[in-house]
Amino acid sequence: MLDRLALLVIGECVADIVRLPGAADRTHPGGSPANVAYGLARLGRDTTLLTQLGPDAAGQLIREHLTSAGVRVRTDGADAPTPAAAVALDDAGGATYSFDITWTLAPAAAGGPHSHVHTGSIATAVEPGAGTVLEAVERLRPVATVSYDPNVRPDLMGDHARAVRRAEQCVALSDVVKASDEDLRWLYPDRAPEEAAEQWLRSGPAAVFLTRGAGGAMAFLPGAVVSTAAARVRVADTVGAGDAFMSGALHALAAHGLLGEQGRGRLRSLDAGTLGDVLRHAVASASVTVSRAGALPPDEKELAVALTSAPAPKW
Repeated sequence: MLDRLALLVIGECVADIVRLPGAADRTHPGGSPANVAYGLARLGRDTTLLTQLGPDAAGQLIREHLTSAGVRVRTDGADAPTPAAAVALDDAGGATYSFDITWTLAPAAAGGPHSHVHTGSIATAVEPGAGTVLEAVERLRPVATVSYDPNVRPDLMGDHARAVRRAEQCVALSDVVKASDEDLRWLYPDRAPEEAAEQWLRSGPAAVFLTRGAGGAMAFLPGAVVSTAAARVRVADTVGAGDAFMSGALHALAAHGLLGEQGRGRLRSLDAGTLGDVLRHAVASASVTVSRAGALPPDEKELAVALTSAPAPKW
């Protein structure tokens, strides 16, 4: 373990049923928060996932997957079936999703204390579990930094205006936010993603990351914008790319001493050069994941290799 910083991820696990043209279905462990927890653990971080897993084959598959990387899995003890998503991949590796989701997370003990809390995706959008997640974040925020990724799934977001209000509520509670350009175009169809990211920055976070697929990524600070190109790799598929970006970013923020109650002040005075290093780690992490099938983020050695060819950030 790299240090004693304890990270808590709150959110869903999903059994991803991957469908390729002309091939049999394959089931992979997934779910955005679960992928982030798995990525953090593979990078040597002390990670707990508070989630909901059913007493079924998919739940057992996901639990074994997570614990194999060192994630401590905590559940609410409910018997709801493990959420599932059908992931259809096109010939270019692009992913589209359909869902069979029940998210009823009840209040549960996650151990601790935890220095940082990450959440987002379905966990913050689908009731009644979303209310439980928000209450947990509000309770933990005084003693932990918070990160959020909306990871928008339009089929599950419900009423658009309500979804925007909930996303903005989560952003206002967060120290670090990551969103894709697709997320922000869905939430704010009348604004450029960069404009929406800067609006979010003004509502409270110390930094906002914007991913743009093949167009690279950007990071926003008050008074500064850092950008980088995408890493040049052969893409197998894009499943879990954004989650690997998030785990890579959190790993780098932790390495710089910018997470936790003691790190919050330093995070709030973050400079562009340090943010550029965090962005470089995030992009390198995502590049490893897209180079192979499924949501398989890098371990420490693989990330170190990817960093040797990661594009230099600009600001």
